[in-house]
Amino acid sequence: RQGQFSFFGLARLKPGVTPAAAAADAGRLMPVTFHAFPTDTTISVAQLESARLTPIIAPLKDDVVGNVSAVLWVLMGGLGMVLLIACANVANLLLVRTEGRRHELALRVALGAHRRRIAGQLLRESAVLGVLGGVAGLGITWAALRLLLRLAPAGLPRVQNIRIDLPVLLFTLAVSLLTSLLFGLIPVVKHLRGGAAGPANTRGATAGRERHRAQHLLVGLQVALALVLLVCSGLMIRTFRVLTRVNPGFDPRGVQTFRVFLPPTDVADDALVPRVEQQILDKLAAIPGVAAASFSSTVPLDGGSPYDNIFAEDHAAEEQRSAPKLRRFVFASPEYRQTLGIPLVAGRDLSWSDIYNRIPVALISEGLAREYWGSAAAALGKRVRPTFSSEWRQVVGVVGDVHDDGLDKPARAAVYFPPLMANFRGNRLRVTRAATFAVRSPLAGTDQFVRQVQQAVWSVDAKAPLARVGTLDRLYAQALARTSFTLVMLAIAAGMALLLGAVGLYGVIAYTVSQRTREIGVRMALGAQRESILALVVGGGMTIIGAGLAAGLAASLLLSRLLTSLLFGVRPYDPLTYAIVVPALAIVAFVACYVPARRATRIEPMVALRYE
Repeated sequence: RQGQFSFFGLARLKPGVTPAAAAADAGRLMPVTFHAFPTDTTISVAQLESARLTPIIAPLKDDVVGNVSAVLWVLMGGLGMVLLIACANVANLLLVRTEGRRHELALRVALGAHRRRIAGQLLRESAVLGVLGGVAGLGITWAALRLLLRLAPAGLPRVQNIRIDLPVLLFTLAVSLLTSLLFGLIPVVKHLRGGAAGPANTRGATAGRERHRAQHLLVGLQVALALVLLVCSGLMIRTFRVLTRVNPGFDPRGVQTFRVFLPPTDVADDALVPRVEQQILDKLAAIPGVAAASFSSTVPLDGGSPYDNIFAEDHAAEEQRSAPKLRRFVFASPEYRQTLGIPLVAGRDLSWSDIYNRIPVALISEGLAREYWGSAAAALGKRVRPTFSSEWRQVVGVVGDVHDDGLDKPARAAVYFPPLMANFRGNRLRVTRAATFAVRSPLAGTDQFVRQVQQAVWSVDAKAPLARVGTLDRLYAQALARTSFTLVMLAIAAGMALLLGAVGLYGVIAYTVSQRTREIGVRMALGAQRESILALVVGGGMTIIGAGLAAGLAASLLLSRLLTSLLFGVRPYDPLTYAIVVPALAIVAFVACYVPARRATRIEPMVALRYE
C-alpha cells in the first residue's frame, strides 16, 4: 500500500544495467504506482506527487561498507605523506653523502671513469638502501599488525582478514624500490649537472647557496607535509572531543543488551507474548545487582530502528499540504526509559495496565512535541496515529531526544508505542515478538553476568536462544570508533612526520654548519660575537622553516576539506587547530635548528682556520 516507508527493497540488476539506469526506470514508474495501488494512510495521491519522491538505488556493498572507504583513503593519503617525508630525508642523506664524496668522484672522473657509470653506482646504492628499508618496514609492520587490529573499529568490514600476504610483500618491495630510485636520482642529477669538481676545490670551501638548494627544498617539503598531517590530526582530535561532549540522550554505562525471539510455536497467542516477556523481566530483576530491566523493539545505536509517518489529529490539514516526514518508531515496555537513562520531560511513562488493557496511548520525543505543539507540556493529551486505519493514540508522556542514528547526526523525532496494541497499521493485534532486552547492572558485560541472564531467560522459556549479546556502552563506543580509529592513525602518522621532519632539518643544519666551519672561524676571528653566529645559523634554518610553513598552511587549507565527511562540529579551517599546530611545529623546528647552531658558537677560531 502507498505511504508506508518502513520497508527496504532488494533486487539484483541484470548484467550491464547500472544503478543510475535502474533509478531512472524506477523514477518513471513511481507516478504510475501512485494511482495503481490503494493508500492505507492519511497521505493522499496529490500529496505523494507534490512530495516529488525519487528512488535511491545504490549497491548493497555501499550500504554494508558505508563511508569506511573515505576513512581508508584519508589514512592512505596520510601514510603517503609520511612516505614522502621519509624519502625526502633519505634524499637529503644521499645528497650529504654525495657531497662528502665529491673529492672521490672528481678523482674517478679525472682517471677516466664515465659519469653514467658513477650515476649507475649511486642508483644501485639507493636501490639497495630502499629494499633493505622495505624489508625492515615489513618486519615492523608484522609486529604492529596485532595492535592495528585492536585499534580498528568494529564496523570495519573484513578487518580480521587483514594480513601480510604475497601481494602486500610485492607491493611493499616495489614501492620501496621505486621511491629509492626516484629520490636517489636527486644526488645523481646534481652530480651530472655539477660536473667533476677538481680535488683542490672540494675541501675547505664554503658551500654556496646553489650547492644546498636541493637540500633546503627537501627540508621545506618535509615541514609542509608535517604541517598538513598535524592539521588533519588536530581536526580529528577536535572532532572526537566534540563527539564525546554530545549528550546522546541516554546513559550507556552498565547496560547489558540481548535479543530474544518468541515464535508462535512457543507462545501461540499474541496476547500472551507480553506476559511471557514480563516474566523474563521479573527473573532478570531478581538477579543481584540489577537496578532496572526492560525490553523494546530496538535500543539506541543498534541500527534496527524502523521509520515511518506519524500524523497528529490537530495537524491533518497542514500535513496534507507538506511532504511526509519519517519518525523513529520504538515499541517498548514500561521502565524502558529508566533502564536506558532517558529523561522524562513531561507526563507519565507507559504502564503494564496500558498494555494488557490495550489502552491507546503513546510517548513522543521532545523534538516531535516542540515541532507540533511548541512545548512538551502542550503535547500532553494530543492524539497521533501512523495510518488512516490505525487507532488514534493519546500522548501521555514526553521523553528526551535520543541520537539513535549516531552521535554526529541530529536526534530524529520518535514515537514510543506499547509492545501490544490493537488496530495498528491495519492489524487487529500488533505484538513485539522479537524483543531486545536491556538490563542495567554494574556487572554488565562480564561473563558471569551473561550466564546469570541466560539462566533467567531459560527459566521462563528453555528453548529461547539469546542473540546479539552485548552492552549499550559497546554500541556507544562503536559510534565513536570510526573517528577514534582515524584519530589514532593520523596521530601516529603526524607524530612520525614531526619526528622525521625535525631529524631532517637538524641534519641539514648540522651539515651546513660543518661545511661552514672555516667561514664561521673567520667571522669569529674578525670579531663576530657568538650571538651573531647563533642568529646567522638559526636565521638560515628559520628561513627554510618559514617557507615550509607557508606552503604547508596553503596545502592544509585545501586538503583539509577532504576531511569534511569525517568532521563533526568542526570546520576544515578551524582557527583553534591552526593556532595550536602552526606554532607547535615552528617551536619543534626551531629547536632542531638551535641545537646545531649552538654547537657552531663553540667553534674555536684558530681550529677552524686550520680546517681543511
